[in-house]
Amino acid sequence: MPHSSLLAKAARPMYWLMLTAAVWILLRGHNEPGGGFIGGLLAVAASSMLAIIVGVRTARRYQPLPPMSLATAGVGLALLSGIVGMATGHPYLSPMWGPIGLSTVLIFDLGVFCTVWGTLSGYIYALLGDEEANS
Repeated sequence: MPHSSLLAKAARPMYWLMLTAAVWILLRGHNEPGGGFIGGLLAVAASSMLAIIVGVRTARRYQPLPPMSLATAGVGLALLSGIVGMATGHPYLSPMWGPIGLSTVLIFDLGVFCTVWGTLSGYIYALLGDEEANS
């Protein structure tokens, strides 16, 4: 299959633009619709685009962690955000705010973001014939 050199050159800047939009949606969704799930889907779209155009190996290198590790870290963050409320005598997943304005809600959304990105990008890589699909 012939590849477009223009598309290959545009893939990396487009990846970073899409990932920036994903983080913006993650943060914006804290107070409005959106958040971790939608931002995670956009991050998956960015990784998928990069994997299809320049290869799975390159897409894996651009992710902060391997897909399974990213998903596991996301689940851990989401669980941790609920434990903070319990440690202070509140119910599990109670919203708490720290001294610098960081909230457990944002940590939960970040966990969802990482879980969605890791899980679905792992599936995409496997569908594209990645040899490291189980990592």
